[in-house]
Amino acid sequence: MSNTHSIYFAGDLFNHKDLIGNLLLSEAIEKESAGRYLCVVPQHLEQSTNRSIDIRNSDLREVVKADLILLNFDGTELDSGTVIEFLFAKVLDIPAVILRSDFRAAGDQKRGDPWNLMCSGYPRTRRVSLNAMSWYQEAWKKGGGTSAILERFYGKLSKIINAEFDMLLKESSLFDNEQMLQNVYKWALRFPGSGFSDLFCEEELKTLLAAKQNKGTV
Repeated sequence: MSNTHSIYFAGDLFNHKDLIGNLLLSEAIEKESAGRYLCVVPQHLEQSTNRSIDIRNSDLREVVKADLILLNFDGTELDSGTVIEFLFAKVLDIPAVILRSDFRAAGDQKRGDPWNLMCSGYPRTRRVSLNAMSWYQEAWKKGGGTSAILERFYGKLSKIINAEFDMLLKESSLFDNEQMLQNVYKWALRFPGSGFSDLFCEEELKTLLAAKQNKGTV
């Protein structure tokens, strides 16, 4: 069974805080796991101009290829693109960790997750929820320069996230036979439309699923 797993990093990437935060966390995850978890960060794939359906297809292609998915659920309203990627990943039974570092209350659940209830309750999905302000102040008060603060903050966070992925990899897939696995993935490539199914040839899909089975993620 392979020891290296790819993580699709889903979340906002529209301003300098998003972009740098995504970069720092993805690098911390890889460092903390000694390369066992490798992050695919969409901002390294995106083009800031000529936004079109090709961008959507490119991102969804990476979701299909990923062994795991990490989702940033910050904000008073969840990013719609991230929600789509989450549901697409769940259709494929890709193990998911939802990260919320926003300390504000949000959503419509009286008790439970601080986001819309339609995004809760899915199998092979774990949650990491924290107060980023509190964590930052704790790291800052220990002194040192910016690098030391970042090392404390993201080192602690990446360790928790990696532990959740470790737990997810111990859970059984929803696919209980080979035919079901093949059928679901073939259907999933068709339903987005707009040329998405053309991005995978039959041999590539076969190789991809064999790799996922070898890693124990499906």
